Formats: sequence, structure tokens, C-alpha cells
Amino acid sequence: MSDVLKELAAVIEARKGADPDTSWTAKLLAKGPEKAAEKFGEEAIEAVIEAVKGDRDRLSQEAADVLYHLLVMLAARDVAFEDVLDVLAARQGLSGIAEKAARKD
Repeated sequence: MSDVLKELAAVIEARKGADPDTSWTAKLLAKGPEKAAEKFGEEAIEAVIEAVKGDRDRLSQEAADVLYHLLVMLAARDVAFEDVLDVLAARQGLSGIAEKAARKD
């Protein structure tokens, strides 16, 4: 698999201290974690709409926006992308049903 997401996460992390007037990422982060979460939600809805419509090209574009905004939201709450990857790695080989049953809620 490509390291594009890891590289993007690193760029987002580096933009935390950037000038919001010169970086969209810095502008989002400067508005706080709530705004980052709101933007992620908006992008997720747009992806769902494209999935329902069945436009593969538009869905690919919206899915890219969702992934980017997810990484921004994680960075806004100081959650490392590597931590998310560790969770996914720990779930490998488990059925979704078994994994959900094993969660401590």
C-alpha cells in the first residue's frame, strides 16, 4: 500500500504552526477541533451523496476529501495517525462481529 496517507498526515502535523493566511490546513486547525470535526462531517455527507448517485469519479474525489479532513480532525485532537493504524492492525484477522463484541464500552 502507498504511504500517501502517512505522508499527508506528516504534512498536516507540520502545518499546525503555519500561517493560516497561507495554508488551508493551518486555517482549519486554527479554528479548533470542533470546526475540523464539522468539516469532516460535511465531507462525509458529500461522499455519501456521491455513493448514492453512483458517480465513481466524484465519489473518488469526495473520498479523498474525507480522508484529508479525517486526518485534520485527528491532528486537531492530537491523535496520531499511527495510533489509528495500530488499532486497525490489531483488528486484522478478526471478524467485524467478533471485534465489536470484544470492545469494552
